[in-house]
Amino acid sequence: MSALLTVTCAVPAAGAVLTAALPAGSTEARRSTTKAVALGVSAVTLVLAAVVATRFDPHGARYQLTESYSWIRSFGITFSLGVDGIGAVLALLTAVLVPVVMLASWHDADPAPVAPDGTFENRRRTQGFFALILAVEAMVIVSFYATDVFLFYVFFEAMLIPMYFLIGGFGDRAGGPEAARQRSYAAVKFLLYNLLGGLVMLAAVIGLYVIAQDQGLGTFDLQTLTSAIADGKLQLTGTAEKALFLGFFFAFAVKAPLWPLHTWLPNAMGEATAGTAVLITAVVDKVGTFAMLRFCLGLFPDASKTFAPAILVLSVIGIIYGALLAVGQKDIKRLVAYASISHFGFIIMGIFALTSQGQSGATLYMVNHGISTAAWMLVAGFLISRRGSRLIADYGGVQKVAPVLAGTFLVGGLATLSLPGLAPFVSEFLVLVGTFTRYPAIGIVATFGIVLAALYALLLYQRTMTGPVKAEVSTMPDLKVRELAVVAPLVALTILLGVYPKPLTDLVNPSVNATLSQVHETDPAPAHPVAATSGGEQK
Repeated sequence: MSALLTVTCAVPAAGAVLTAALPAGSTEARRSTTKAVALGVSAVTLVLAAVVATRFDPHGARYQLTESYSWIRSFGITFSLGVDGIGAVLALLTAVLVPVVMLASWHDADPAPVAPDGTFENRRRTQGFFALILAVEAMVIVSFYATDVFLFYVFFEAMLIPMYFLIGGFGDRAGGPEAARQRSYAAVKFLLYNLLGGLVMLAAVIGLYVIAQDQGLGTFDLQTLTSAIADGKLQLTGTAEKALFLGFFFAFAVKAPLWPLHTWLPNAMGEATAGTAVLITAVVDKVGTFAMLRFCLGLFPDASKTFAPAILVLSVIGIIYGALLAVGQKDIKRLVAYASISHFGFIIMGIFALTSQGQSGATLYMVNHGISTAAWMLVAGFLISRRGSRLIADYGGVQKVAPVLAGTFLVGGLATLSLPGLAPFVSEFLVLVGTFTRYPAIGIVATFGIVLAALYALLLYQRTMTGPVKAEVSTMPDLKVRELAVVAPLVALTILLGVYPKPLTDLVNPSVNATLSQVHETDPAPAHPVAATSGGEQK
């Protein structure tokens, strides 16, 4: 039994403890040491996650590199890990984004002047900030690898704690005295919404265990439960299955976030630093959509098909609603937040279209959205830190004084609107194709989200980067070396995966096919099948 998955999860967890234990101090040397240690740990985690992804055999068993250690024996709870193609790709995405976020957030926990006399604040501890980022990384990776339902639940909930402190304790400095109150409100709202979802899920987890135990399967092991359901050894009545599905789905929909359970996201992303906002939408929220694939469809196949049409309606409402509100935003970061709500609508729509194209597209969308939104949000963060304002109206003519910053901001915006040749286009195309084949009306309405995406992305660029140079931005510096090191790999990945997504599709497609087989679904036959001639040519 390999311990590779455990080591991959343990490295950032141990790094969080080590970083938090480093000597505190206000000197630049001590802060630099803390940052270097945290960045080094994240680099090691990236290497390990890449090894896991490369060692995964798409033609092998669904779950590979499996590990299982007894935890709470009396309840059949184990520390069980195993990776499928989807989990491997999303864990790798997490490992790629965390060092990028750290570099982008290099000075976010430094002391800042709080008074005209040069007095500095001492509330932000560099050690705590970077330790919290590593803690989030560890918990998210465990969630992508967990094959025990209870183990997944524990880390699904535990990641809320470091995120709460990152939002409330290390929020955006732009905003004046009112900002501290807004940060506290956003952090509490984030925590309460997600805790409520988690409590509903806990009731469903307990209910699933009780039903399984009554039928001689006192276990939380995902593979055992899904196999027993498929073989008929574990039978759920229609009412029980629907209730359990809704308990799991509610928690995942809050985290995702799906309309109308989304309202915590704009507050959290708006008040967090740009790096923390990326952790929220590009990393933590992906656990919700991933869990829909792994747990909702795997454990409750019949209920998934029953509720799929309703979920698709909520998804398409989220697509249009998020895009419309993004068009009307005056705050840059809240605009990106509402755009993400729209994109998550596409992801969830692809999952519950129950087609191979839709689910492959949804998985790719998770990755591509993470990369492109990270680029867009981090460049927006660099812009905001220079001007000290999140308001769109406070900018104008930036491309004339900071052309590289403006150019990378444009690439992020074009990726967000799914321009052909950039990574999100492939995933959005697959989601729409997969939805059209089974639910054409839903697919048609969802396409309006593409038009609205072009509107909010291009309007934002026009209002901030073009036109006369405002006096407040006339001396704005362009991207520095560290900032270029943050943006360059994200832009490169956006282009690479836009023209050559095959490495990702090869990894995720076997897992997608296995998921569809669990819900006993196949792709709809073409409405007008193409006949083949005796010579093998189509006509």
